[in-house]
Amino acid sequence: MDINEWRSQLKRGTLEYSILLMIAQGECYGYEIISRLEKNPILAAKESTIYPLLRRLLKEGVLSSTWRESAEGLPPRKYYTITDTGREYLAAMETEWGNLLSAIKEIRGD
Repeated sequence: MDINEWRSQLKRGTLEYSILLMIAQGECYGYEIISRLEKNPILAAKESTIYPLLRRLLKEGVLSSTWRESAEGLPPRKYYTITDTGREYLAAMETEWGNLLSAIKEIRGD
C-alpha cells in the first residue's frame, strides 16, 4: 500500500472545499491561494492544479472574477469572489463534511 497515493486522493477530495472556504472569507487571487495552501503541506498544490480548478468554478458560476491593477506596479491580478450559487454550494459541502467527520468519529469510537 502506498500512503502517498492515499494522501493524493484525500487531497483531491478536499482541495475544492478548501479553496472555496478561503475565497468565502474574502476575495483572493490565484498566487495568494497557492501560497496559503502551501502553509499546510497536505493541501499544497501546483499552479497546474489550481488554475484549471478556478476556471472550472468560474464556468460553473460558483466564483466570479475581476482583474485589478497592482499597487506595486506588478502585472494586473485576477481576483476571485464567491457567488451566491457558490455560497449555496459551500453550505452543502460544509454539511457533507460535517457528516463525514461524524461518521469517521463514530467508526473510531470517539
